[in-house]
Amino acid sequence: MQPADPVEFSRPLALDRVSATQHHEEVTATEKERAALAQRFDLLGLDSLTASFTLKRVRKDLVRVKGRVSADLVQACVVTLDPVPARIDERFEVDFLEGAQPAVADLELDAEAAEAPEPAPDGWIDLGELAAEQMGLALNPYPRKPDAEVPGEWRAEPPSEQAAEERPNPFAVLEKLKENKE
Repeated sequence: MQPADPVEFSRPLALDRVSATQHHEEVTATEKERAALAQRFDLLGLDSLTASFTLKRVRKDLVRVKGRVSADLVQACVVTLDPVPARIDERFEVDFLEGAQPAVADLELDAEAAEAPEPAPDGWIDLGELAAEQMGLALNPYPRKPDAEVPGEWRAEPPSEQAAEERPNPFAVLEKLKENKE
């Protein structure tokens, strides 16, 4: 049975198709899917999104997915809100655990696994959603145009020499106490 709640970019894959030999899959988002993903990730535009996957069963109930996600997109500058084009090209690795999920204490982690496996209790994974999530993780959280400057009132100006001279020394009181003791 396929997942009941489709997302913007859905490419479900039954894990029973994956064996101990490597299985390859590639996915590309359509224009409509890219528009929906751009809205989801608050992008000004998403010109392309592709992902390639190598899947391999590493144990009876564990499937390792190694992938690469590539995207051309446009984010808004955090200072000026002007468009900031970006290119994402990221590699990732995720393990999926089929069937009933064991308690964390009962889980035997593979020595090669970077993190605990993701659940796949119904025997399906969504490669499109996996690609979208990986793209989202790779987004620059604070995109900024190279020439964008924060307006003067937001920027802390270094103190002028005159202001430093006018300011009393906070240790002057201690110096006076030291002189009085002697």
